[in-house]
Amino acid sequence: MVYLFVGVGGMVGSIIRYLLSMAAISLWSSEFPFGTLFVNITGAFLLGWITNKFVLLKKLPPQILTALTTGIIGSYTTFSTFCLETVRLMNEDQYLFSFLYILISLLGGLVFVRIGLKMGEQE
Repeated sequence: MVYLFVGVGGMVGSIIRYLLSMAAISLWSSEFPFGTLFVNITGAFLLGWITNKFVLLKKLPPQILTALTTGIIGSYTTFSTFCLETVRLMNEDQYLFSFLYILISLLGGLVFVRIGLKMGEQE
């Protein structure tokens, strides 16, 4: 049964990612991959928040927690797209953008997981 929850969560997360990425592209017409950066940073925050708010406190059934974390957040964020976009920027000689993208993604992800964890501790 957990497979069904993860599958449905994955479908939801990937659709949300697609819609937000398209919105970011329409808002910011740039070589910089704002859409993927946005979903990965917000996904990092959400995973941190869900972890402290629900997983550690066992406030939801395990199947729902797996659907939220592995299903929705796992398909919402996308490491492979991050890697592809970084290499694309490098291939286009956009080394500054590729360096900034890596730096912002890594540091931003760490910072927003931390913020999510802290906010998830609050009642």
